[in-house]
Amino acid sequence: MPRGFKTSKKNRTNYVYYTAEGTKIVITPGEDGVTEADIELLHALDDQEVDEQRRYGYRVSVHLDAYHDGEGGAADDRNKYLANNSANPEQLYMEVEEELEHLASLDRLTKAMEHLLPKQRELFKKVYVDKRTNADIAAEEGVTEVAIRNRLKKMHEKLKKHFS
Repeated sequence: MPRGFKTSKKNRTNYVYYTAEGTKIVITPGEDGVTEADIELLHALDDQEVDEQRRYGYRVSVHLDAYHDGEGGAADDRNKYLANNSANPEQLYMEVEEELEHLASLDRLTKAMEHLLPKQRELFKKVYVDKRTNADIAAEEGVTEVAIRNRLKKMHEKLKKHFS
């Protein structure tokens, strides 16, 4: 069973491990021909194992056993990482509905813009198509920014009136 943590530097004077049955075994230097170098080597190997387990756990977000059922068959229908949702009929239907709503809104906006004056259409283009600032437009036209905001307000009111 891999370790979940590294042994602290203070506690590396001996090496402790547990057998498969759960029996605790302590290896100390100087007994049975064990040296301090052997203890250091065992701790270094443990550290490598802990680091490898951390790297593996970081990379893999799910366990690979989840990809198979008990009989060896693929579990892609139950596993979100393997499922192919590109042909999801509900999602396709929702996308079509959203696209139709968007096109209907654009159509209503186009019809509402027919009621705008030519200068208001030009201002709409500068603000929403060209993405220019009110200050930039005001400087170009030689008016104040407040005047541009007032024109935008009137344009919005007219669009709102004819949009629905």
